[in-house]
Amino acid sequence: MSHREFFRNVDLTLIAASLGLVAMSLVALYSIAAGADGGGVTKQLIWIGVGLAAMAFMAFTDYTRVRHLTLIIYFVNIAFLLAIVLSGDTALGAQRWIMIGPFRFQPSEFTKLFVIMTMASFLAERKGQTLSWRDVGLVLAYVSPSIALILVQPDLGTALVVCAAVAGMLLAAGADYKQLGVLAFLASAAGWIVIRFHLLKEYQLSRLSVFMDPDRDPLGSGYNLKQSIIAIGSGGIFGRGWLSGTQSRLDFLPPSVRHTDFIFAVIGEELGLIGGVVVLVLFFFLVSRALRVAQLSRNYYGLLMGAGIVSMWIFQVLVNVGMTIGIMPITGIPLPFVSYGGSSMLMNFMAVGMLLSVYARRWR
Repeated sequence: MSHREFFRNVDLTLIAASLGLVAMSLVALYSIAAGADGGGVTKQLIWIGVGLAAMAFMAFTDYTRVRHLTLIIYFVNIAFLLAIVLSGDTALGAQRWIMIGPFRFQPSEFTKLFVIMTMASFLAERKGQTLSWRDVGLVLAYVSPSIALILVQPDLGTALVVCAAVAGMLLAAGADYKQLGVLAFLASAAGWIVIRFHLLKEYQLSRLSVFMDPDRDPLGSGYNLKQSIIAIGSGGIFGRGWLSGTQSRLDFLPPSVRHTDFIFAVIGEELGLIGGVVVLVLFFFLVSRALRVAQLSRNYYGLLMGAGIVSMWIFQVLVNVGMTIGIMPITGIPLPFVSYGGSSMLMNFMAVGMLLSVYARRWR
């Protein structure tokens, strides 16, 4: 495909929605930093630039060629996750990162996209036929090593995102409700085993349960949630004004989470309900266009890949926004394109690039 032909088939809505979310991220991060670099604005700009370059590369690359690299991608992903378990950098009680100069690289973020890309190749072989129980069993065997290695870090949030993406792809691939019901039961049983045998750290268990009653431990595990709810509530309809938030600027919302897991609370406080709605509308356009790209794909591989990306984004938005207002457990899931984090930003732009590649080649 020539460059001229490609540019005639670019999904501008998809690009505009992702850049709009990035703009909201920079607005919030700059305010958190009070004009300095404490909010990581400079690093975030660097990662945005790298992400845009990766998006362009993925978009210009014929996505069907990636399918031939399925096994390589799968084992590279496992190798990175093993490297984290054996010698990863530890921060905030979790071992999830590899240091590359001044930057921290989080391989499990890329596991989301790698699993989607490789799982799409596996399921596309079924050519839209109803999945057998054997197929479902193979899917479980395929994704279990990645999920297990992520949980060991421990990173419950990322493991849940991977499960949500796989569930969406199975539904798109033709799994029936009995099969999905059995998978949900197995996931619930696995969750019970993890909790029963104390495979999660104490702080993770507290974060999962505190959303039901944040007043139970208002100065401990419930503190972040209470401050987030106060921040969003105090913003009202129009917000306190940009650079005028108190919960984030005065550190009531802790510096360790206000730019990552709870950045939506910063937006809600300073830009109010209107700012929160703008973010959600941008996500609506992003997800709806991604879904449309999947529907227009010329093959099952593109359709399934799109379904996985859509499921990943929807789950992350629902959980992240839900946990900031107290209706979802706190699981440390970032808000795509908005939360601070280079690995997350890069991975999401790569996902957009894959969708652009699918859309540009929908008739070829």
